[in-house]
Amino acid sequence: MAGLTGRCLCEAVAYGLTGKPARTTICCCRFCQRATGGAQLILPVAPMSDFHLTRGGAASYTHVSEGSGKAVHLHFCRDCGTRLYMTYARWPDMVGLFGGTLDNPTVVRFDPTTTKQMGWMAPAPGVAMRHTAGVRICN
Repeated sequence: MAGLTGRCLCEAVAYGLTGKPARTTICCCRFCQRATGGAQLILPVAPMSDFHLTRGGAASYTHVSEGSGKAVHLHFCRDCGTRLYMTYARWPDMVGLFGGTLDNPTVVRFDPTTTKQMGWMAPAPGVAMRHTAGVRICN
């Protein structure tokens, strides 16, 4: 997975990742749903030192997490509004990439220990799930 690249819808902002993500999470919490406008967020998380913008610059919006009480910074294209990546006050040395912006999203493999799914979603093959407040969490 080394050498990941991604971009926004209008291609004004692009990024690269020189190393491998430390993990990839699939999350269906309300924050992730609202942040993406979809049912889930696929989020490869990598060391900030491996991340770099290769074209353009991103604007940002800061949101205080209801869970940790710490700031989460959502970085997006000023022109088309595509959310590209997240940075965290809680983990300042990490970056989370919005999986839908990857040029080749098929190379991402998720980490079953950090994956949450809505109750109506089919579990990934070979992954045991438990239910918590309408959300299935991998065991």
